[in-house]
Amino acid sequence: MADKNEKGRYVQTFGRKKTAVALAFVKKGKGLIKINGTPVEHLQPEILRFKIYEPVLTLGKDKFSQVDIRVKVRGGGYVSRVYAIRQAISKGLVAYYQKFVDEAAKKEVKAALIAFDRSLLVADPRRCEPKKFGGRAARARFQKSYR
Repeated sequence: MADKNEKGRYVQTFGRKKTAVALAFVKKGKGLIKINGTPVEHLQPEILRFKIYEPVLTLGKDKFSQVDIRVKVRGGGYVSRVYAIRQAISKGLVAYYQKFVDEAAKKEVKAALIAFDRSLLVADPRRCEPKKFGGRAARARFQKSYR
């Protein structure tokens, strides 16, 4: 009976940046973080790997030691994928603490993440503006000529 109860104890959250969407599954475990089935330690480029570690470093390893996080990401480029991943991880941890730990711990985690960087929990609404007629880009116009 205990196995059946433990099986459904996970939360699913998403993070977005431009056209990249990351889906995070957070469940009880031993501190694994996998992105598209690959451990986060193997993620390239190395500079962007530190952006993914920001929620872990902000909250401390003790908050992540009892959860496993699996992230699926698609769309966008390298940088927007990384920002979507870090947002999904942060939102997932907050949701996990709210659902399975307690409200006080959730408020503590959320306050720490927002104090560090608000974009860890709040999506960036900026999108690429569509091109219009009369120019080569969204706002740029063709040069005017009188002859």
